[in-house]
Amino acid sequence: MADATKTEPRRRIAPAADICEDKGKVVLRLEMPGVEKNDLSIRIENDELLITAERREEAADGVYLIRERRRADYEKRYTLDDTIDRNRVDAVMKNGVLLLTLHIRESSKPKKIDIRMA
Repeated sequence: MADATKTEPRRRIAPAADICEDKGKVVLRLEMPGVEKNDLSIRIENDELLITAERREEAADGVYLIRERRRADYEKRYTLDDTIDRNRVDAVMKNGVLLLTLHIRESSKPKKIDIRMA
């Protein structure tokens, strides 16, 4: 077998994501295996949510025979509308899945109008 340790260019990966809305929140789940907390950045700039991360290479004991897991950069961008509260964003990383919770502004939530009897 050929030596699989040759340096290759870093890959840019758009992580697989699920997005759902529930009870006044928008929840994003992004798959980012191999990413540590310190290698992850989540920013909101103007109307854009930007998620970037780096998956580092792991050192091997010996010579690789097959190497499919490589160093890579993750990047995902979303445009946010005015309903999202930019000051209420929660992020949790667990088992290679980033869970982002974006809260909907109170002023954007549906309101029930009470009817008075005249």
